[in-house]
Amino acid sequence: MKRAGAIRTMLAVLAASFAASTARAAGEDAAGSTPPIVFVHGEGDSAVFWMPVLWRFESNGYPADRLFAADIDHPSARTDDTVAEENRSSSEEAARSLARTVERALTASDSEKVAIVAHSRGCQTARNYVKNFGGADKVAGMVLAGCVHHGVYANSAERLNSEYNGAGRFLTALNQPPEVPKNIPVTVIRSDRFDLYAQPDARFLGLPGQETGVSFDAPELKGADTVVIDGVDHRETATSPEAFIAMHKALTGQVPATLDIEPEASPTVAGEISGYANGAPTNLPLDGARLSVFAVDADTGERRGEAVLEKTVGADGRFGPFAAEPGQTYEFVVAAEGYPVTHIYRSGFPRSTDIANLRLYPATAGAIAGTTLPGEVMNVMRPRGYFGIDDNATLGAIPIAGRPETEDVPSVWRSSLAIDGDAPETVTAGFNGETIAARTTPQNPDDVVWIEFSN
Repeated sequence: MKRAGAIRTMLAVLAASFAASTARAAGEDAAGSTPPIVFVHGEGDSAVFWMPVLWRFESNGYPADRLFAADIDHPSARTDDTVAEENRSSSEEAARSLARTVERALTASDSEKVAIVAHSRGCQTARNYVKNFGGADKVAGMVLAGCVHHGVYANSAERLNSEYNGAGRFLTALNQPPEVPKNIPVTVIRSDRFDLYAQPDARFLGLPGQETGVSFDAPELKGADTVVIDGVDHRETATSPEAFIAMHKALTGQVPATLDIEPEASPTVAGEISGYANGAPTNLPLDGARLSVFAVDADTGERRGEAVLEKTVGADGRFGPFAAEPGQTYEFVVAAEGYPVTHIYRSGFPRSTDIANLRLYPATAGAIAGTTLPGEVMNVMRPRGYFGIDDNATLGAIPIAGRPETEDVPSVWRSSLAIDGDAPETVTAGFNGETIAARTTPQNPDDVVWIEFSN
């Protein structure tokens, strides 16, 4: 993989830093001088995007009760920021949602200020909150990863009300000097050239060969410290080990003691079930959704006994907590009106979480490059990154389909495989060392099965 060399370099820097200095006791700076952290997801994502990142902070002594993840309703931006659109949020609505999470964090932690870690659309949401919605006196610092500060494109003649137009009204106003607020240190994390939303060519906008008006350095801000990580994709700017090193250093002044997620003896798991509307996720609770959770065999995906949790969720969409076995793989089965019965296979939960959110998709699964596969289908997704052409990514022992062979910028995060045969069988997916086994459901042909990677 292209970023392997970058990982080795960052780890070498990490080791050298520890050799040259005495590390503090675990949690000392977090519990004392460092404020609570609010994590802000990007376009179409939810709080669960940050789950492994929170675990890494906890593994380095940051108290779990000082880590907060925003979950913004209608997480996709409007086509026109000034015109209401079903299941889309305006830039103001997103900023006000973040403001509510910040107030919750301040109250719960009895603090005066928070630090903000944001990704993608969450970057301009955080900056908008600080500049225009009361955040200037409540934010001690920001780490902004995989951002679109200067647009996915810059066009002064069209779509001036798009939140993603660098020459549009919103970003032009947001970028009025100074780009970095006074007295709030900001660190920007970006990819060297593999972020699909910071490309000079508009091929990822469906216009190959046309210029976007932005380039690889579009996520940068004047006055911010900038960390450039070689080879990472758009999401990995926030979720990769290298990104965590930069985050931890920026927020605590210390390199992290470990990049591993340290397991807990008795983790508990809870989350929210949400759905989809008008072609986008809602992040709204699905009242009445029915959930069953099964421990499954890691090699076969077959269930190990009765459900460890059965729950019909209420108006808040919440399930759990249930006691999880560290390292145990689980199958989540969700049924809700208007959606196919959905089976989601996930890796084990090494640590406790209350943001193991589940999302239902109403559309027929099994699409590859816009073409729906026939018959029984196994689906796979990587919510915290993309499948690059050089990744060791397989589904059913063959390379994951849909990745353009001539494209070195990762842009595919979901894929599918058609399965022959009428009997249930095991299908295993692998991604750079993480493997998950799932079972097909030919006996229930309308069911949808997903394998969901954590890395």
